[in-house]
Amino acid sequence: MRDILETLDGWCATGTRFAVASVIGTWSSSPKQPGAAMAVSESGEVVGSVSGGCVEAAVYELARQALETREAVTETFGVADEDAFAVGLTCGGTLEIFVRPVAEAQFAQWSALAAAVREGRQASMATALSGASAGACVLVRDDGRVTGSLGECDLDAQALARMQRLSPSGPLGESCPGSGWAASADEPSAGWSGASAGAEAAMSKDGSQARDFPAMALLDNGVTRERLPDGTPLFLESFTEPPRLLVFGAIDYAGALARIGAFLGYRVTVCDARPVFATPARFPDAHEVVVDWPHRWLSGTRVDRRTVICVLTHDPKFDIPLLEVALHTDAAYIGAMGSRRTHEDRLRRLRDAGVDERALARLRSPIGLDLGGRTPEETAVSIAAEVIAMREGGTGRSLTETLAPIHALRASASLVSQRL
Repeated sequence: MRDILETLDGWCATGTRFAVASVIGTWSSSPKQPGAAMAVSESGEVVGSVSGGCVEAAVYELARQALETREAVTETFGVADEDAFAVGLTCGGTLEIFVRPVAEAQFAQWSALAAAVREGRQASMATALSGASAGACVLVRDDGRVTGSLGECDLDAQALARMQRLSPSGPLGESCPGSGWAASADEPSAGWSGASAGAEAAMSKDGSQARDFPAMALLDNGVTRERLPDGTPLFLESFTEPPRLLVFGAIDYAGALARIGAFLGYRVTVCDARPVFATPARFPDAHEVVVDWPHRWLSGTRVDRRTVICVLTHDPKFDIPLLEVALHTDAAYIGAMGSRRTHEDRLRRLRDAGVDERALARLRSPIGLDLGGRTPEETAVSIAAEVIAMREGGTGRSLTETLAPIHALRASASLVSQRL
């Protein structure tokens, strides 16, 4: 979803109606995960994808139908292996697609969502999947600003209760509750601190105006489905700021890693204590270039359980104090460049500095997977591959050598960094 929001905002600005098709459920070896989206404008323009090409033509027709009838529709696409060339998924998986028409009355919600993502704010949207309010949505930002309505104040209050958590950023591999129906759908989540009556009082009767609501921590970046007490099924989409990639050492390898990190959706910072090397001109793909001692800067910046830290300096006077700090953060991945001899010396120095074995076990060094590459670009691919494998619970082995489903939902998998 994230990748198409700017286009949708442009359509809203020009008064162009459109339909959004979202993957709301998957089974078996589906090519896209819940949250993937495709949109079709009333002029026939298409952005995004829901299946990587398998059923796009059929979904396009559904979107055109939704625009004509102004009614939301849900369709399931699946195909048996022996019928793999019929209209459906050649991989043999199953996708459930929800298509919602968007007209002038909902332009404000979609523009507000695009603005929140553009500004790096957290935002969550709840959409009714069936019933009289099918296709209606309510959006809440992390500053408490609420736009849109599901049609009834009670429904809005219940939806808002489900779009929050005590913590806005869950650990790597735990942030997507999954695509099935939530087990505790009948009650607001335990972290909910606002009463329904208070929420209702904050909302206008028709739900047509933006309202203020007490600021709340939102669902982690991902999607889930829930059912309200009256039976209304909801599709919840949540967006947070991109995860961070912190690269230490202003060398050519850092430039390549910044490029691939930005490509994968990370907000990239390159940090080095040497001002002659740490310049925006040398790292145009980084969102931020910092001139400071790495350990000092890391001690003062925000690190959460989605953050990736890559230490490329392989110089003890930088590495050791930096890793002492890094290994005591909640970072999801901490890797350090260097030879095996450098790694052994680094471990010795860290032990001498008082770093315990449990913390040292978190260090990925030498950094990256064994791909046999040598160039900065090849090394960056190796590092990115290891980060993805750790995040998604992958083996790092060739798929030719494995027998498990390619798109298997792993216990440690998450949608945290998937760009919705």
